[in-house]
Amino acid sequence: MKTAIVVHGGAGAWSEKPDRLSRALPVCIEAAKAGQAVLVAGGSAMDAVETAVRILEDHPVLDAGRGSYPNADGLVEMDALMMNGRNLDLGAIAAVQRIQNPISLARRVMEYHDHNFLVGNGAEAFAAKAGIPFCDPADLLTDENLAHYQAANGTTNPAADSGSIGDTVGAVAIDADGNLVAGTSTGGTRHKLPGRVGDSPLVGSGGYADNWTAAVSATGHGEALMKVVISKRVCDLVGDGLSAQAACDAAIQLLAERVDGTGGLIAVDARGQIGVARNTNAMPFAYAIGDEAIVSGH
Repeated sequence: MKTAIVVHGGAGAWSEKPDRLSRALPVCIEAAKAGQAVLVAGGSAMDAVETAVRILEDHPVLDAGRGSYPNADGLVEMDALMMNGRNLDLGAIAAVQRIQNPISLARRVMEYHDHNFLVGNGAEAFAAKAGIPFCDPADLLTDENLAHYQAANGTTNPAADSGSIGDTVGAVAIDADGNLVAGTSTGGTRHKLPGRVGDSPLVGSGGYADNWTAAVSATGHGEALMKVVISKRVCDLVGDGLSAQAACDAAIQLLAERVDGTGGLIAVDARGQIGVARNTNAMPFAYAIGDEAIVSGH
């Protein structure tokens, strides 16, 4: 089976500061290369996705880990999801504040098996037991995001903010054994209400993976994405016979027509076919098939 990995840096408001897009695309390429190296060396899709998403989380230009948006109280609350298409195991965490790489904590929750979804203090208590390192929450706030928060006086109305759509990051992969994995991580939307959870950690919305169909990661306006359970819908469309690309296109069209939503999708199906779609002005992405050259765009 030929391997493949796709990563995205979010379908948010990139037009607000065009220079951000030029900084984000190289990070997506770097993440795709790192995931590709894992797969080409015979590694698992799980390791490839975690490796790629951690790189995305570590870069302050993206809305996840470092670079997360502050909520209405000026605090970072992050969410993440990881799903294994081989057995449909999943792990999700929400509203964590002291974890630089939430995707790794989501994976540990998935591997724990007794529970699938942990939030807030409970998720951080589990992180301590699982050996996940903590960071200073201040390290997750960039000067740019903090300045934007201060200038906006902490408004709680995201609709009034042209940059409020959560950029999110994510990756999907298929390994040589045909196993599919999806991972999504986010710092949420600007000025969100404390405790708000969007689509990213919700199974079927922010991501989904099933070896019978596809692995998908979503990004965009979470409140709209979760209404149509968009990632699971892509998988269902692949199950109905559509390619990964056709399924992503159809799901984005449905998102717009049914709930007037905006967002983007990446996918890889069980045949190793790639899908990338959006209805926002941009979504930086990169993908690698086997050991071929990285393909990128926005």
